[in-house]
Amino acid sequence: QVNLVESGGGQVQPGGSLSLSCLASSGSIAEIFAMGWYRQAPGNQRELVAEVKRNGDTNYADSVKGRFTISRDNVKNLVVLQMNSLKLEDTAVYYCNARGSGYTPDRGLWGQGTQVTVSS
Repeated sequence: QVNLVESGGGQVQPGGSLSLSCLASSGSIAEIFAMGWYRQAPGNQRELVAEVKRNGDTNYADSVKGRFTISRDNVKNLVVLQMNSLKLEDTAVYYCNARGSGYTPDRGLWGQGTQVTVSS
């Protein structure tokens, strides 16, 4: 079974950039239908940030379109979320997710999460 490990979180000022990485420490992500990043801010539900499917199709939350870019490297078993022009409201714990075709994210695999804090 794939084990997902996130890294790259931290604190940044508004307008700054961060790159989050999700590494599958065991197994391969090549056959996984969709790899995604979700986030959860205090008091809020976990929400989709971005997702990349096995065929390369991507899906972004409206709030991050044009600022965030998701990519997956099936050889390195790595999923990267490049976050630019960060805003205060991007502050959250960010989670990596792997799900199969026809399954919701809750039925998939999750990493432990990494904190992103945007503050001045």
